[in-house]
Amino acid sequence: METAREALAAIRDDGEIQAVIVDDQLHRVGDAAKGKGRGKKLQMSALELVHAIHELRPEVDVYVLIAQQDEDEVVNTLLCETVDGYFYRDDPDYLGWYRILNAQLQERAQTPFYDKLKQYVFMAKDAWHTPGHSSGDSLRGSPWAEDFYDFMGEHMFKGDLSVSVPMLDSLLHPTGIIEDAQQLAAKAFGARRTFFATNGTSTANKVILQTLLAPGDKLLLDRNCHKSVHHGVVISGALPVYLDSSTNLEYGLFGPVPKSVIFKTIEDNPDAAAMILTSCTYDGLRYDLKPIIEAAHKHGIKVIIDEAWYGHGRFHPEFRPTALESGADFATQSTHKVMSAFSQASMIHVNDADFNEHVFRENYNMHTSTSPQYSMIASLDVARRQMSMEGYKLLSRTLALAAELKEMINSTGVFRVLELEDLLPEEVKGDGVRLDPTKVTVDISACGYTVDELQKLLFERYNIQIEKSTFNTITLLLTIGTTKSKVSRLYDALMRISRETRAPRRLYRTPAIPHFTRLKYLPRDAFYCGGQLAPLLDEADQVNQKLAGCISADQIVPYPPGIPVLVPGQVITPEIISYLVNLLRSQKQVELHGVVFDGWLPCIRVLTESDTASLRPLDEAG
Repeated sequence: METAREALAAIRDDGEIQAVIVDDQLHRVGDAAKGKGRGKKLQMSALELVHAIHELRPEVDVYVLIAQQDEDEVVNTLLCETVDGYFYRDDPDYLGWYRILNAQLQERAQTPFYDKLKQYVFMAKDAWHTPGHSSGDSLRGSPWAEDFYDFMGEHMFKGDLSVSVPMLDSLLHPTGIIEDAQQLAAKAFGARRTFFATNGTSTANKVILQTLLAPGDKLLLDRNCHKSVHHGVVISGALPVYLDSSTNLEYGLFGPVPKSVIFKTIEDNPDAAAMILTSCTYDGLRYDLKPIIEAAHKHGIKVIIDEAWYGHGRFHPEFRPTALESGADFATQSTHKVMSAFSQASMIHVNDADFNEHVFRENYNMHTSTSPQYSMIASLDVARRQMSMEGYKLLSRTLALAAELKEMINSTGVFRVLELEDLLPEEVKGDGVRLDPTKVTVDISACGYTVDELQKLLFERYNIQIEKSTFNTITLLLTIGTTKSKVSRLYDALMRISRETRAPRRLYRTPAIPHFTRLKYLPRDAFYCGGQLAPLLDEADQVNQKLAGCISADQIVPYPPGIPVLVPGQVITPEIISYLVNLLRSQKQVELHGVVFDGWLPCIRVLTESDTASLRPLDEAG
């Protein structure tokens, strides 16, 4: 390329480019042009070009061409940056250069664990160890189980091994190929350390919380966090300080916590041990994280970002900066949600300078099975390789398909894709919140169907299953596996439905979730009490007002949206009781996790007088 702009354009447009050599003459001639008025005026120096490449595609290998006589000056400058190495201009060993570049490429392309697993399977060793299906031998020839073997496939069973195979390393104490695979993942995702998790980001969150928090330690958390975070509060014995999410009542959506609320809560709780936020949300809304993390770090508060829905963010400039790039100490990611890993396959990324690996490992091993699924580990290895080698190209395609789908849906004249401004609750419109375009939220209120009817119609008539819904929206998730054919089929279905010209139905708004009340006792203390079941309705089938003032012993979570309306130790108010009863009677089908049915009567577990007699109220603590 003759100019820096041409080079950047090529790197942007061609996702197959894997390595770049930058001529440091850009730096020299740029200085000459600026300082002495000589030389060709350049668009940017070599250093600026290196930065621009890293901002665009951090996975690309970057080498610099330098003059040997300026070795110390240039090397010291450039190797402090995101540069993989350098070549001497005066020593044009092009074959040697190629070998080095190819070796770097091969290092990124390797999958240590997957390769070794495949090698072991093809060795065809006789198994005198678990699992009991013994490479599928127990299923083959069985009139009752062979169909399962045929459906799942031969290699699924042959690759399902146990920790009895030393050459496949140990997930709980990796020293070989699993450790190598984790190091490659750390480099790809921009972390100091990375750990594979085979039981989802739910467990990853609990491991980190249990590592950072001792009983009674304060945790600042978005009330909209995944339920695993609230479970982590119970397990760790932490004292939660809840941050109410912003709400968009028009569409029944929950957004980020307003920056002003976060900043004030940090200032009011400088003794907090940690803070955890979800970015992006289920609907694709992501925080402007850098100032928030900086505010927390001023008080020594560790920051955890649940990036379950945002693991792909590192591999395209449209999605950056990621949580780690914004300064987060920990990030948890569901590699399986948008990338090519198996379900439950997740990663824990660590950038905490004070990371205590021993304590982390003890908590990790406490939650991780001693019989992990090896094919799941292999899928993490392969997913990392794919994103490192072609993530930019695949995400560019996904973004193009998202833009095309949006245009198609809007052209129906009945369905409408909601823009960022539509989705943002009023209280966060000035907070720098951005939208992940791979989450497409569609307003269905003009189609003549309720959302439940529309979902059923799409599923039964058009073979389409959507991600989630509110009372008047559906959410579509695009991934690196989304194809043009799928986009066309979805458009065809929505266009056919729109041509039915049904009169719009009245859609009943889901009741607004009440604001958080207050904690009377630590969640862990309340959860482990015996408690008793108390009905939400009285004998006349009316709201049971006697529940007001009682203390919840469980987490009560309406799903969707998945935000706890009650957590253990929380005071129950009349507004909360009415909210739960209204949900039970709502037109929109809502699961109520934590509600127990005694016959037909919905009940929740509350503390008894004897329970509370043995507990110390939080307002008396300290």
